[in-house]
Amino acid sequence: MGDRIPEGWRECKLGEVITLQRGYDLPKENMINGNIPVAGSKGIIGYHNQSTTKSPGVTIGRSGNLGNASFYNTDFWAHNTTLYVRDFKGNDEKFVFYFLSNLDFNQFNAGSAVPTLNRNHVHSLYIKIPPLPEQRAIASVLGSLDDKIDLLNRENKTLEQMAETLFRQWFIEEADEGWEEVPLDQIATFLNGLACQKYPPKNEVDKLPVLKIKELRNGFTDNFDWATTDIPGEYIVQNGDVIFSWSGSLLVKIWEGTKCVLNQHLFKVTSEHYLKWFYYLWTKHHMDRFISIAEGKATTMGHIKRGDLSNSLVLIPETNELNEMDKIISPLIDKIIGASGFRVGHDNPSGSRDSFPQ
Repeated sequence: MGDRIPEGWRECKLGEVITLQRGYDLPKENMINGNIPVAGSKGIIGYHNQSTTKSPGVTIGRSGNLGNASFYNTDFWAHNTTLYVRDFKGNDEKFVFYFLSNLDFNQFNAGSAVPTLNRNHVHSLYIKIPPLPEQRAIASVLGSLDDKIDLLNRENKTLEQMAETLFRQWFIEEADEGWEEVPLDQIATFLNGLACQKYPPKNEVDKLPVLKIKELRNGFTDNFDWATTDIPGEYIVQNGDVIFSWSGSLLVKIWEGTKCVLNQHLFKVTSEHYLKWFYYLWTKHHMDRFISIAEGKATTMGHIKRGDLSNSLVLIPETNELNEMDKIISPLIDKIIGASGFRVGHDNPSGSRDSFPQ
C-alpha cells in the first residue's frame, strides 16, 4: 500500500468499494432481436430482448480486452466476457466507471493464450478512494470533458464531410482540363514506419507509444507497445499528421492522438510543396482503388505497393486557384486538428486520467 493519501480519502481493497460479478453466456445465434444492449469486453456487441443488469451500470473486460471499462445508462445484458458491477456499495456509479478506466488490470491477467481477469484477484487490489461528495465532483468534471469531446467528434465529422464535398466539387465535378496531371507520390512523401520491435525502450522514461494499424483505427486503448525515443525524428508522429495504413486494414487519417512512433505498414504522409488538405484529400480520393488492389492480393494481409501510388493521378490547379481553394478549405482542416489537440490534452496513451492518486 502507498503512503500518500489525500485528505478525506481512504485506502482499502477494491472489493470493499464494489462487488464485481462475471457476466452471462449469450452466443450470437441466441440473441433475440430487441433493444437491450449486450455488453461485451469492449462495449456493445449486439442487442437482445432481455437484460441481466439494471442501469446505471459498469462493466470491465474480463476476457480478451482486459479491464476495458464501459458505462451504461440503460438496462443491459452483461456478457460472460465481462465483469459487471453487481453492487456499488453506495459509491457514485459514474465515478466508479472513471476510476476503473484509470486502473491497469494487465497485472491480473490469469489467462494464457487469451488474456483473462479473475474477479477475486481484482477485488484484492489496494486502492485510494475519495468520499461520496468528492466522487460526484470528480465524475461531474470528467463527464463534462467527455461531453465536450463527443461534441468535437461530431463537429469533426461534419467538417471533414464539408472538406470532402468541396474537394469533389473542385477536382471531380468542375475540374479544368488544363490542370497539370501528376502521380500521387510526386506531391507528397510516403515514409514507411520502423520495425519498432527493434527499438525497445532503454528505460521507463525515454519511451513513446507505438502507432500500429489498430491504434490508428481505434486510438490508444490497452496492450499497446512502447519504443525508445532514440530514433530519427521523421518517424515521430504528432497530432495532426496524415497517416496512411497501406497493409491489412487500409485507411488514411489525420492522426488525432498523442505523440508516438510510426510502425511498419504505416506511411507518414508529408510534403514540402503542397498543403496538408491537398495531399490528404487526394490520398483519400484514391482509397477505394487502393482497397480494391489490396483485396485482390492472394495473401492474408492485402497491401499496395509504391507503384500503386505512382499509378494514382492528381490534378494540380494553377497557383492562384490553389491559393483561393486553400483560403476556404484550410480553416476546416485546422479546426479538425485543433479539436484533436483538445482530446490529446485530456487523455494519455493508456487511456487513463490523471485525476486519481496511485
